[in-house]
Amino acid sequence: MTVFAVTGATGPFGRTAIDQLISRGVEPSDVVAVVRTPERATDLAARGVQVRRGDYDAALDDALAGVDRLLLVSGSEVGRRVPQHRNVVETAGRAGVSRIAYTSVLRAAETPLVIAPDHRATEEILARSGIAHSVLRNTWYTENFTGALAAYTASGAVTHAAGAGRVAAATRADLAEAAAVALMEDDGGDIVRELAGPAFTYAELAAAVSEGTGTSVVERSVSAEELSAALTAAGLDAPTASFLVAVDANIAEGALDGDAAELESLLGRPATTLADAVRAAQG
Repeated sequence: MTVFAVTGATGPFGRTAIDQLISRGVEPSDVVAVVRTPERATDLAARGVQVRRGDYDAALDDALAGVDRLLLVSGSEVGRRVPQHRNVVETAGRAGVSRIAYTSVLRAAETPLVIAPDHRATEEILARSGIAHSVLRNTWYTENFTGALAAYTASGAVTHAAGAGRVAAATRADLAEAAAVALMEDDGGDIVRELAGPAFTYAELAAAVSEGTGTSVVERSVSAEELSAALTAAGLDAPTASFLVAVDANIAEGALDGDAAELESLLGRPATTLADAVRAAQG
C-alpha cells in the first residue's frame, strides 16, 4: 500500500490532483489531503480521503506521518515560499517520504520569468534533501487568459506588450492530472519534466476569443509603458500592473514558449487546446 499526500488540497490544483489519483485506482483512504482549514475539505473526507491539518509555516510532522509520496503544490505567498517549501521538504525527510513531486515553473534553472527565483531555490532545496523527486516545471495556466474573457469582450481587444511572443499555456486541470500521473508512476532517481501546452500568440488568443464568444476581439500590441498605464487605469494596483507587464516582457523573450510533447506523454492524450479552453470558460 502506497500512501499519497497532496498539499494545498482545497485549492483547484490540489483537488484535481486528488480526483485524478482516485480515478486512476488509488483508494481514497490511501490519499492524504493536507489542508490549512479542514472545514473546507469536508467533501474530501466524505469520500474517504484522510484530511489532515497542515500549514506550510508550521510543524507538519503529523500531516505527513506515514506518507510515501508527496505532491508539494507550490505556495502562493510571494516572499515566503522558499522557507515554506523548505519546511515541507525537511518534514518529509523526517517522515520518510520516498518521493516528492513539486510544481515548479517552465525551465526554472535558466528562465528570466519574474516568478522563477522561488522555484529555482526550491529545486535546489530538493536537490540537497536526498529525497527522490520529480520536478514538474509547469507552464502558465490557460486560465490566466480565459479568466479575462469578460474584459476582452467588453473592451473588444486583447491588449498586451509581448510582441509576437508565444505562450505554451496549459489548463490547470491538464497540469494537475499530469502531476497525479507523475506522483504515481515516476520511479528511480530525480526527474525533471518540462510541461508546456500548445503554444499561441496574443493574436491567436484574440482570434480564439472572437470565435469562442461570438464577439469580435482584436489584438492590440502596445509598449510596456502603455500597457502599464492601461492596467492602472483599469483599477489594478501598481505592483500587480508591474508584474503583468514584466510577464509580457518575458513572453516576448520566449520564456513561456515550449513543446507540449512531455505533458501529452504523461496525459496519454492531446493537451487541451486554447479553443476548447475558451469554449469551456463560457460555462
